[in-house]
Amino acid sequence: MEKSRLRAAILNAANRNAALVVKNAKIVNVFTEEIIEGDVAVRDGIILGVGSYSGAKQEIDAKGAYLCPGLIDGHVHIESSMAHPARFANTILEKGTTAIVADPHEIANVCDVEGIQYMIAQTEWLPLSVFFMLPSCVPCTAFETSGAKITAKDMEALMDHPRVIGLGEVMDYYATITGDGEMLDKLELFKNRPIDGHAPLLSGDALNAYCVAGPHTDHECSNYEEVLEKLRAGMRIHLRLGSATRGIEEVMRKIAENHLPTRRMMFCTDDKHLENIRSEGHINYIVRRAVANGIPPMQAIQMATINAANTYSLKGYGAIAPGYRADMVLFDNLKDFNPVTVITGGNVFEPESDAILKPDPKIYNSVHLAPRRPDMLDLRVGEKTTVINLVENEIMTKATVETVPSENGLFVAKDGLVKLAVVERHHSSGRIGVGVLRGMPIQNGAIATTVGHDSHNLIVAGDNDEDMFAAIDALEACGGGYVVVSEKKILARLTMPIAGLMSDAPTAVIIDKQRKLLEAAKKLGVRSGSDPFVTLSFVALPVIPEVRLTDMGVFDVLHMKFTDSASYDDQEV
Repeated sequence: MEKSRLRAAILNAANRNAALVVKNAKIVNVFTEEIIEGDVAVRDGIILGVGSYSGAKQEIDAKGAYLCPGLIDGHVHIESSMAHPARFANTILEKGTTAIVADPHEIANVCDVEGIQYMIAQTEWLPLSVFFMLPSCVPCTAFETSGAKITAKDMEALMDHPRVIGLGEVMDYYATITGDGEMLDKLELFKNRPIDGHAPLLSGDALNAYCVAGPHTDHECSNYEEVLEKLRAGMRIHLRLGSATRGIEEVMRKIAENHLPTRRMMFCTDDKHLENIRSEGHINYIVRRAVANGIPPMQAIQMATINAANTYSLKGYGAIAPGYRADMVLFDNLKDFNPVTVITGGNVFEPESDAILKPDPKIYNSVHLAPRRPDMLDLRVGEKTTVINLVENEIMTKATVETVPSENGLFVAKDGLVKLAVVERHHSSGRIGVGVLRGMPIQNGAIATTVGHDSHNLIVAGDNDEDMFAAIDALEACGGGYVVVSEKKILARLTMPIAGLMSDAPTAVIIDKQRKLLEAAKKLGVRSGSDPFVTLSFVALPVIPEVRLTDMGVFDVLHMKFTDSASYDDQEV
């Protein structure tokens, strides 16, 4: 805060000169774990004090509702909402989230540094506080084809931006624990700032080496023992509930049963679609589920506020106290966490109408496919073939090696197995990986997307080549998005021209299209407790165990090598 503003804030607090007072509230104090009945005074977006206040120009009668600090999402990819940042901000502010720590590595993998600059520019004027972690892994690994490469030198030009606070999730843990020079350059650059981790199932000596390298958070824990080991190693843990990652509730129950200290834990959504946010909630939903699973409400609120602020050194965020930013949420109770009123930067939040967004030619037009070959989806199989098995409510997979249905030596989709293909879409190379998928029992159709974490090549799954080709054609024609096809007809499609990752349509249109996509997927036989489109978008991510498919082929994550399923190059990139 500049000196003149600081002086004004000091005098306003001393003279009780409030512009807004929230009266008659049950105020949640995250420092002392108390509920204090009283008023909160605000001016110029800053909390002046807590006590008894009157005479302000604007007063809000809380009527005994609970006043909590604004909620913070500790790790999120805005791109995964499928919506422009402004649409995303409106939707999560309604749910009480007033600040986020965003990692723009999705758009960076498609559009390079210009993608990061686009996200920073598009969030500058929002009522939501958006902080950025610079992507550490663009590309994610060397085992897929990305649209860009960002080095430590590229990052230096962005580091001084006031909303750039650290280094994004270090996904290439193999490069990290082997002391790869390029990765070490990035870690050294951010050694005095927060560094996010991404280390699913990493344990023992490998985890020790990873922590020595610098990452100090992890959002990939899938069981209680993993949480405990990483806490003991000094890491801070995000408990994640997104659209496809729904398995953390058992971990929450064990945290509560074992009275595990929660001050080094926080919440994140990571990847969550707009429709899911609107229908069930955002961070307030995770708080609700934490309390339902036995975590005391005060601890859950700390995890959603001050714990995240402390982790990322967000001074003035995460609490209701003098000098803190006036981000506050009135909840009707501390069980359901339904927002009554949301205040951000001292202003009562009111959703804005969807403005028309101007296309940016550097970010649009990102789908560049080679001409299709009639045999490009052929998958020649032998006696045994690696099968990618989806794990319900998680983004991890299991690998099996088995005999699969075939005719004339080529795989045929049946018995719950479908064909999966990843098509390089950045350089028109014609590179494609083809494999076998279980857990998405598509019948008489195909599902496709240009959202393919993290390099975002085109992913398509189906039970017949004709519909898979039709789905590929449909996404090329619209500049990217999600599509469901049956009998070569489009059943549902969400066009996402912003890097093939986000839609510029109004919020209501996006949510309607998302619902129609889910309905169309169900017609093809895909029913799941988690979002099948988010699940599909992760089958190409070669840093999450056990097995993935990239444009280069089927990849064994546990042994860091390609396996036996088909892939080919038409030409080198």
